[in-house]
Amino acid sequence: MRALVFDCDGVLADTERYGHLPAFNATFAAFGLPVEWSPEEYGEKLRIGGGKERMATLFADPELVRAQGLPTDPGAQRELLQEWHRHKTAVYKQIVQSGQLPPRPGIARVVGEALAAGWSLAVASTSAEEAVRAVLEHAVGAEQARRFVVVAGDDVPRKKPDPAVYTLAVEQLGARPQDALAVEDSRNGLLAAVGAGLRCVVTVSGYTAEEDMSEAALVLTSLGDPGEPAEVLANRSAARPGATIELEDLEACL
Repeated sequence: MRALVFDCDGVLADTERYGHLPAFNATFAAFGLPVEWSPEEYGEKLRIGGGKERMATLFADPELVRAQGLPTDPGAQRELLQEWHRHKTAVYKQIVQSGQLPPRPGIARVVGEALAAGWSLAVASTSAEEAVRAVLEHAVGAEQARRFVVVAGDDVPRKKPDPAVYTLAVEQLGARPQDALAVEDSRNGLLAAVGAGLRCVVTVSGYTAEEDMSEAALVLTSLGDPGEPAEVLANRSAARPGATIELEDLEACL
């Protein structure tokens, strides 16, 4: 059985800059926090896996904690993070449902081809499950989205680059790691996938184009669609892709 396991953010849609970042900033404003991450600053935050974990960096600023009366007790911090993150996820879902985040080229096409060929599909993401499902449904349609296994950040004890999310996704699909191909956009995700024994194709995003992807079988600008061709940045596989990445190209990466 062949399996295809997608990351969510930056892979299904360009969600980081145009979805998560404004949702984080809107949440900070809603809670009266004098914090607004710039696109450049958020790029640094992306080195940390998980939204709650990125928000938790605010507690590392003693001046902000003191000025805003933020808790110093770890238990109270966790409770406040949960509250912040629930609000952020609701804002993010509104952005997704508004149609402001079009799917990345090739996603809906490749998903349709894979399902028709009998592949099993999953999403393995460190984001909240409801946010992942919202993006997935928007990217591939409700009917196809129902055929995915979704493993999200709260399902595993450690976030990427730890391989736990991919290990669990493959287990839930009933597949072997050597028969599963990951599609990622970041080095953290790539390391998580290969750490779980999967081969990996990378479609770089705006925040990850300069990262080291040397462990990837294939590195691309996207999966490509007619009128939106993919560019091959590195190929360490048996695939011979053209302007659009076909299912046979992905299978060759295994």
